[in-house]
Amino acid sequence: MKFFKSIFLTIAFCAGSSIVTNIQAQTEAGYFLHTVTKGQSLYSISSMYNVTIDEIVKLNPGSEKQIREGASLKIPQAVDSNTSKPIFHTIQSGETLYRLSVKYNVTTQAICDANPGLGTENFRAGQVIAIPAQSASAPAEVVQTESEETANQPQATGRKNEWKEMHKVARKETIFSISREYGITEEELIAANPELKTEKLKRGSFIFIPYSKAELKKAEEMEKAEQIKQNELSNETIFSQNEEVKKNINTINAAIMLPFMTNSSQKDDQARMVEYYEGFLMAVDSLKKEGVSINLYTYDTKGKSGTTNSILAKKEMKEMDIIFGPARNENIDELTAFAEKNNVRLVVPFAPKVDQVFQNPHVFQVNTPQSYLYSEVYEHFVRKFKNCNVIFLDAKTGDKEKEEFISGMKAELDNNGIVYKNCSITDNFNNIASMMDSSQRNVFIPTSGKSTALVKIVPQLTQILREMPQFQISMFGYPEWQTYTNDYLASFYELDTYFYSSFYTNNLFPEAVRFTQSYRRWYSKDMANIYPKYGMLGFDTAYFFLKGLAIHGNKLEDNLSSIQVTPIQTGFKFERVNNWGGFINRKVFFVHFSKDYELIKLDFE
Repeated sequence: MKFFKSIFLTIAFCAGSSIVTNIQAQTEAGYFLHTVTKGQSLYSISSMYNVTIDEIVKLNPGSEKQIREGASLKIPQAVDSNTSKPIFHTIQSGETLYRLSVKYNVTTQAICDANPGLGTENFRAGQVIAIPAQSASAPAEVVQTESEETANQPQATGRKNEWKEMHKVARKETIFSISREYGITEEELIAANPELKTEKLKRGSFIFIPYSKAELKKAEEMEKAEQIKQNELSNETIFSQNEEVKKNINTINAAIMLPFMTNSSQKDDQARMVEYYEGFLMAVDSLKKEGVSINLYTYDTKGKSGTTNSILAKKEMKEMDIIFGPARNENIDELTAFAEKNNVRLVVPFAPKVDQVFQNPHVFQVNTPQSYLYSEVYEHFVRKFKNCNVIFLDAKTGDKEKEEFISGMKAELDNNGIVYKNCSITDNFNNIASMMDSSQRNVFIPTSGKSTALVKIVPQLTQILREMPQFQISMFGYPEWQTYTNDYLASFYELDTYFYSSFYTNNLFPEAVRFTQSYRRWYSKDMANIYPKYGMLGFDTAYFFLKGLAIHGNKLEDNLSSIQVTPIQTGFKFERVNNWGGFINRKVFFVHFSKDYELIKLDFE
């Protein structure tokens, strides 16, 4: 009935007004809650919410010293209707996507679009989602009420919506008797028939019989229940309805943007970019032999922002399925902005710090940020060495480079109830031996990754191992140790050495042998003897992403973990950093030089 519908719309209008109140209340609170996840640091959290570290610390005293996985942080938030920035909402128990759309006066589709990582599997209490600012700050939609709708209509037409039937007055009937007959009050009857205030009832005349208050209330409840039934959809239904049509890609359009021609003082950089591109071309060739159709566009950015912008202005760039680049931090802003505006995937192969990944869903960061890398290492270390005697070994080199790693490792050991010891190198190796345990494996972690530290540490550990065979010894270290292999290979084996890395290849691995031979045939040269090897990095990144697009098309982001490739050097484990941001590669290997003279790459997945 039209009248009841107008009542519901009027109520909806009032509820819409409360939306503004809810937002204002959230603004006045000044913060929302963020649950810390593995690998996050104050820096990464400040980047994803576009606030400063100092602002977070102000609301969370002590967080500058340490934040722990699972802890809740207050994040400052202010709603400004003059900005295009989103606001953030921490999902509460019992909330649904539909209820949030009503609360913020925004469609469920808009929320889904703003949070491409959001799904039924992670829509749960404690999760933070972005609410599009233009909708969240918009005033509630003004719904025309019944009185406004009928103001210019004839009175009889308007009154028809307010009564359920007409009554023909019989002889001796009174206002009281008629109201009793229909279960309404005299006041309600007179209100529906204002003429009765001045005129008497006349036999044979017709009067309006209004709905009683009880009937109106019941009808209103039924109307609201039906509306909720229609609109209060489950998250599963909403995500299904809002699922974007994702088509297959018949021919992949890929661009690579790197500085191939640099000035004379940057010849090493130029050589690395060329080698990366050479490996990239080998991957494209391999995929084409497998039947994958690829249009590859190659651009030389010359390391200049002006050149980068002129390339991005080309018509074909908007049609790309994926772009690989840039090489330099100063060009990241231009490429990430272009990727976001044009919905183009951007793979950043080299930079270890890409702030935009925390707010741009199209960015893939290959080089793992330090805090995420360390968190993976800590987890795998605890899993591997939880029953060992851990000893941090300070070679007194004055090197502070690993200070953050060591501090984080100690905190992780404390959190897991693993006892550790601290020891300094002296001329007397008995100082080290006194810290050791003959009933457990003794794992030594140098506090520096530099070769100068190994020069002091390796001889003493080797001497202990040879003179005190009752002790089991292992050494645990850093990615740069693979550059010292030629100098310390025998010692690494003897000391049962491990080091972590997100890239590694054994030149004797079959895949590495085949690639090295192919590279030599293609280019009549060997790759530079550096780590990582850029030719292998180019092959791995191109093969992973282009094969993923060939198999999954525009559903690539939903199937990253199922892309089956055998990387030559670089491992891939891409995870979205939050519901509205991009992807970070979190793959970590442990490389083990065993006492049996075996070289093993430990994959913990």
